[in-house]
Amino acid sequence: MQILRDLPALRAAIAALKSDGKTLALVPTMGALHDGHMALVEEARRHGRHVVVSIFVNPRQFGPNEDLDAYPRREAKDAQLLQTAGVDILWAPSVEVMYPAGYATNIRVSGVSEGLDGAARPGHFDGVATVVTKLFNQVAPDVAIFGEKDYQQLAVIRRMVADTNLDIEIIGMPTQRAEDGLALSSRNAYLSEQERKDALALPRALGEAKRQIEKGEPVEAALAKAIATLATHGFDPIDYVTLCDADSLEPIATLDRPARLLGAAKLGKTRLIDNIAVDPA
Repeated sequence: MQILRDLPALRAAIAALKSDGKTLALVPTMGALHDGHMALVEEARRHGRHVVVSIFVNPRQFGPNEDLDAYPRREAKDAQLLQTAGVDILWAPSVEVMYPAGYATNIRVSGVSEGLDGAARPGHFDGVATVVTKLFNQVAPDVAIFGEKDYQQLAVIRRMVADTNLDIEIIGMPTQRAEDGLALSSRNAYLSEQERKDALALPRALGEAKRQIEKGEPVEAALAKAIATLATHGFDPIDYVTLCDADSLEPIATLDRPARLLGAAKLGKTRLIDNIAVDPA
């Protein structure tokens, strides 16, 4: 596996990989890799003869009071995992390479980025869309793999790719979970032992709300119960627990189309997100 940090070397390596005419798959990450990331890499190998993984902790998607400095960084361990998984290239640029002096361009995706985390974390999805656009231009993949845990992020990227006519297939990978049901996340490492137990209230509250809504109970009442459950288990603040159209992410009050139930709340110092499909059938 090649570990590359500058654009000329990356472009030369990508050209060499693509010379055989085989498909190239990209898995963008911020590092601190866990089993969820490795499932994305495994999926990438099913869709691409060659696999590139990027590790870049993107400062433009962190707010002023968020955890940029504390975000876990362990590149040596990550590189070992990726090499074992058969990855061809680890693209690990510095901030200076990604955003050189004088950088002045921002990518913004309207609509799908504006509610939920877009409202709770102003500017976050501008940072996501900007860095993913740059990664797509740098790596030139045929396929890119993203996890459904960050469901709104996936929707933003799909909209950006469609609107800018990028010839890249975007594949969403179902949320990977621990045996007890908690969605795998690099931020789970921040949780204390007790918080890790309390964190299970999030997937369980969403699962119970899903069951209630699919049985025909009023959406508003089911969401209120989920919020109350989270509050009981120490989540504060609770940014949102919302039922949305699965494509547009517009909030809906009646289950009359494919939907997604999404929640985000803070437990201690750790902000957790999760989501689950809700089926009108």
